[in-house]
Amino acid sequence: MNRREMLAGALASASAGWELGAAGVPNTYLELKTWQLHNSAEDQPARVQAFLEGGLGPALSRSGTRLVGAFGNVIAPEGPFYITVVEYPTLAAMEETMAKLGGDERYQSAVEKLGTGPGLPFVRVESSLLRSFDAMPRAAIPEHTVTQRARIFELRRYESQTFATLKRKVAMFNDAEAHIFERLGMRPVFFGETIVGPKQPNLMYMLSYDDLAARDRLWSEFGNDPEWKKLRARPELSDAQIVANISNMLLRPLAFSAIR
Repeated sequence: MNRREMLAGALASASAGWELGAAGVPNTYLELKTWQLHNSAEDQPARVQAFLEGGLGPALSRSGTRLVGAFGNVIAPEGPFYITVVEYPTLAAMEETMAKLGGDERYQSAVEKLGTGPGLPFVRVESSLLRSFDAMPRAAIPEHTVTQRARIFELRRYESQTFATLKRKVAMFNDAEAHIFERLGMRPVFFGETIVGPKQPNLMYMLSYDDLAARDRLWSEFGNDPEWKKLRARPELSDAQIVANISNMLLRPLAFSAIR
C-alpha cells in the first residue's frame, strides 16, 4: 500500500461520515473567494450572507456543483470578511458552471437583489483557484450537517521562494506532513496549490479543531512529534529552504456551511 492509499484510508476511518478522496480519485479544483466587508448602516455582512445562502448556494446546486464551505473571520487581519469555497471536478466543469449561472434567472435575480439597497453590498471580492494535492484530492465534506457542532477552522498559506521550492513543499505534504496532521487529530479539510491568485508561488490548506484550546494543544503536539522533527531535519526540507512566509487566519462556519 502506498502513502496516498494509507492516508486516504486513515482519513476515512478517522472521519466517518465525511466524503474524502481515495487512491485513484482525480485531483479537484477549489475556488476560494474572500468577500471583504465593512460594518456600517449598509449591513454588508447580512446582505452578503443572505445572498450566499439563498442565491449562490442553491444556484450552484442547480448547476451540479456545491458551495462546500462558507466562513466568517474570528481572528484574522482586515476583517470583517467571508470566505467561500466551491469545489469543481475539472476546469471544464468550472466553465460549465459559470455558463449555467449566467443563464439561471433565479440566480441573476439574487445578484440584482444583492446590489439593491443603501450603499454597496460589499467592499471587494478576491478569488484564488487551487489544485488539490494528491494526498487529499477532494475536500472533506460531512454527509450530515444538522447535528454537526460548528468548529474552529484555520486557513494557512505558505509562500515559497520559487516554483521549484514550492514543488518540494507540496511533496512534503503528500509524502508525510498531511498524514501527521491526520494522525494527531488536526482534521484536514483540504490542501491545494494556488494556480490563480495573489502571492504566488504558494499553497493553502485548512485544518479544523473543536475549539481554540484544542488548536493550541494540537499545534504543540505537532511541533514535538518525532516524525515531524525527523522530516523537517532534512536540510532540503527546512523552512529556510522551501517556505518564505506563513500566514494564517481563524474562521468560523456560517450557519448554512456544508463544512462545519
